[in-house]
Amino acid sequence: MRPRKACLLVLLLALAQLLAVASAGGPDEDSSNKEDAIEDEEEEEDDDDDEEEDDLEVKEENGVLILNDANFDNFVADKDTVLLEFYAPWCGHCKQFAPEYEKIANALKENDPPIPVAKIDATSESALAGRFGVSGYPTIKVLKKGQAVDYEGSRTQEEIVAKVKEISQPNWTPPPEVTLVLTKDNFDEVVNDADIILVEFYAPWCGHCKKLAPEYEKAAKELSQRSPPIPLAKVDATAETDLAKRFDVSSYPTLKIFRKGKPFDYNGPREKYGIVDYMIEQSGPPSKAIVALKQVQEFLKDGDDVIIIGVFTAESDPAYQQYQEAANNLREDYKFHHTFSTEIAKFLKVSSGKLVVMQPEKFQSKFEPRSYVMEIQSTTEGSAIRDHVLKHTLPLVGHRKTSNDAKRYTRRPLVVVYYSVDFSFDYRAATQFWRNKVLEVAKDFPEYTFAVADEDDFATEVKDLGLSESGEDVNAAILDEGGRKFAMEPDEFDSDTLREFVRAFKKGKLKPVVKSQPVPKNNKGPVKVVVGKTFDSIVMDPKKDVLIEFYAPWCGHCKQLEPEYTALGKKYKGHKNLVIAKMDATANDIPNNRYKVEGFPTIYFAPSGDKKNPIKFEDGNRDLEHLSKFVEEHATKLSRTREEL
Repeated sequence: MRPRKACLLVLLLALAQLLAVASAGGPDEDSSNKEDAIEDEEEEEDDDDDEEEDDLEVKEENGVLILNDANFDNFVADKDTVLLEFYAPWCGHCKQFAPEYEKIANALKENDPPIPVAKIDATSESALAGRFGVSGYPTIKVLKKGQAVDYEGSRTQEEIVAKVKEISQPNWTPPPEVTLVLTKDNFDEVVNDADIILVEFYAPWCGHCKKLAPEYEKAAKELSQRSPPIPLAKVDATAETDLAKRFDVSSYPTLKIFRKGKPFDYNGPREKYGIVDYMIEQSGPPSKAIVALKQVQEFLKDGDDVIIIGVFTAESDPAYQQYQEAANNLREDYKFHHTFSTEIAKFLKVSSGKLVVMQPEKFQSKFEPRSYVMEIQSTTEGSAIRDHVLKHTLPLVGHRKTSNDAKRYTRRPLVVVYYSVDFSFDYRAATQFWRNKVLEVAKDFPEYTFAVADEDDFATEVKDLGLSESGEDVNAAILDEGGRKFAMEPDEFDSDTLREFVRAFKKGKLKPVVKSQPVPKNNKGPVKVVVGKTFDSIVMDPKKDVLIEFYAPWCGHCKQLEPEYTALGKKYKGHKNLVIAKMDATANDIPNNRYKVEGFPTIYFAPSGDKKNPIKFEDGNRDLEHLSKFVEEHATKLSRTREEL
């Protein structure tokens, strides 16, 4: 019996030990888990390494190499010549070109030495697309010793292969730039001698300038081949500071047209074909001749804009020369015409040497003259002609459109009436019905500008005014100086309700509408958050200097700036009279038009005591050092506050 009891005891002890080990997880299991975890980490690291190797590996597809942001520089580093195609997977032209490009790759592979042919998906490899200024698909470039050469020929195997082989020759050098380089030494000589010349003032570090450069050079090349040629030139404004100051260059790039040395703002496109077309149009006479009375009658009947006609005896008429010069100053914004026809002069009821400004029939009314006439003599100043045109450009109640808003309707206060505006034959009567009601009010307030606007064209503006859900067919608002906006309470629209609204505005009884995010409950961080409702109390505080950044949440440059800007806020957090602030300009109104935002990020310094004259940060280096230098250069109370601290 004893041996059986002993065996049983041993079995029970062994079982207990096993149970204890199982419940505790046991030292062996713990060790095993740690080893498994280490193995998992090593596998993850191996996976990461594999992914990096995958990115760096240059794959091939039907003879064409596939490059990306990760492997591009490493691949091209030791290559003399590489043919590149930037494409988009959805692009029809790219798909059509693909078989031809594969033939090109095979042909250049047979070259001695072989020339690599590669493609880059510009939609996924955005860094490379941005670096090479890709704006259309497919874009073909030849990389010669790291320098990109634009290919501008036809997309055929024969032409592309020939061009690439030409560039690959050891003695090949890029053709000299057609764009003229101007400095203080040659500027006046070149510009004063040119009938017309386009000049770009740029900064070497400016991203927009770099993007413009290849398009500008292409345009220069094409315009140089015209007869007569139209020259394009450039000035490094950071080196030629006197020239930049002389022509009020405050941002980059700034483009100006010069006619015999006289500057005019360039407001045209910034890509090759747009520049070419714009400059060709600008090189012509500023005023177009009218020879038939029928043309004037058509302007009146079907026109959609102000009609400007100079009446003269001949081109030799001194008054005609004065008119042409004045027209050059305004040709960007208005269409000028002239006539030597006595029949047209009789129809317009004027004699020779007169400038007539009139509106198309649809904008004429019993409350305003049919035309405005000015006498032009050889001694008449161009500024007087300009003032006459600008004064009478708008009818009593005009049609505000997205195409003319920025140039025509800048005067404030502006009273706008929104509804379904359509001057086509079928809807003209309904459109004029409401416009006539606005005319009844406009005649009593000559100090204000009045306009009708299509509610769909200005849907965003109507929404920001809080009127998109008003339930009314016709709504009204007043856009005031300083960017303030006032909405008329929804009501059945007629002349009386509009008149009362304008009167209330004139008496200062209306509250402005401000698009704004909620006011932050806790705003004690190094960078103060500004919203529409707090702009005046923070940015416009007359006792404090304020640096304000206007940003967009989706903006890459803004995201890149954020850590530097936060560091700036921390640096000056102890200075009670200096505020470092930021504002999401996409979600908030900027209730002051002195702080214009045309891109992101835009930074202004609003000095204490002079909030109406903010100073824009123009330096391309948005790092802590340059931002600090800007702040300390313009701060009005910084040094005194430091002494107090």
